[in-house]
Amino acid sequence: MKKIFLLFIVGLCFASVKAQNIPMTFHNGSFYSIPLIIPGVMNPNLSPKSDSGVGLDVGQKVYFFPNGKKKNRELLFIVNATWKKDTILQIDKIIEKRKKELIEE
Repeated sequence: MKKIFLLFIVGLCFASVKAQNIPMTFHNGSFYSIPLIIPGVMNPNLSPKSDSGVGLDVGQKVYFFPNGKKKNRELLFIVNATWKKDTILQIDKIIEKRKKELIEE
């Protein structure tokens, strides 16, 4: 009986970590559309000077196209458990920074 209870508690802890969903806003402050890939969720195309609300699970990967071509995608970020609810992500600025990191690699 103790083993079953322990497995139940461990399962609840794992489920709560896995299911943590963080609502956030993607802001595109540029004058260009920004295509993104969010596997299993959607592939948004952020319009120029727009906001888009989305809720993503911790660990979710978000990709972008550094050369503007839909062939070569790169990781933009992974949603982190330390992120706060209703965070506004400046996607155009994050992409600029990530492109510089890719050049340095």
